[in-house]
Amino acid sequence: MVAAGLQVFGQPASTDVARVLTCLFEKNLEFELVRIDTFKKSHKLPEFIKLRDPTGQVTFKHGDKTIVDSRAICRYLCTSFPEDGNKTLYGTGSLERASIEQWLQAESQSFDAPSSELVFQLAFAPHLKDVHPDEARIAENEKKLQNMLGVYDEILSKHKYLAGDEFTLADLSHLPNSHYIVNSSDRGRKLFTAKKHVAKWYEKISSRDSWVQVVKMQKEHPGAFE
Repeated sequence: MVAAGLQVFGQPASTDVARVLTCLFEKNLEFELVRIDTFKKSHKLPEFIKLRDPTGQVTFKHGDKTIVDSRAICRYLCTSFPEDGNKTLYGTGSLERASIEQWLQAESQSFDAPSSELVFQLAFAPHLKDVHPDEARIAENEKKLQNMLGVYDEILSKHKYLAGDEFTLADLSHLPNSHYIVNSSDRGRKLFTAKKHVAKWYEKISSRDSWVQVVKMQKEHPGAFE
């Protein structure tokens, strides 16, 4: 479906941009990606690292509407284009949607902070000359994430996905940070593989065509760390 004038500004390496791109692919919507660098942190980095920055921001434009929060963009796409692509991404009834919203809140309020810290410490800091991974911060955030994933494991023992038996925004929203952590090191991977149901869930969601496409975009430009 050609949805007139959908534009995404940012780099695919950014977790926020990756979340939006995955949603667009799930909804099978055509869009224009404008690769620009906007940063939440004012760190001065070499160009090849800037392009890999997971903290880069996203801006979305559709006509005269501009949205800068990745989860709000995903909601907007699902409500504006309900008949395109994956029709169950934001639930099909009010109860389903309420459950998805609870998970989106849990992800943004409880999962995002410790997982973002681990993305930086495990996947990003080792490649910076003057920054060394902070063991105390890693341990502290590992513990927070382990506790959360313990809750997830219990839920996932009863359902295929977080909000039921369909893949939804609840699952999609977790993909960007989880991917960086799992692929950062054995230590990061074990956080997700140590829990049986979480491991199965992550394997399912990370092998979806929409996410595989995003990972391909992340690798194509600008390439891996040297």
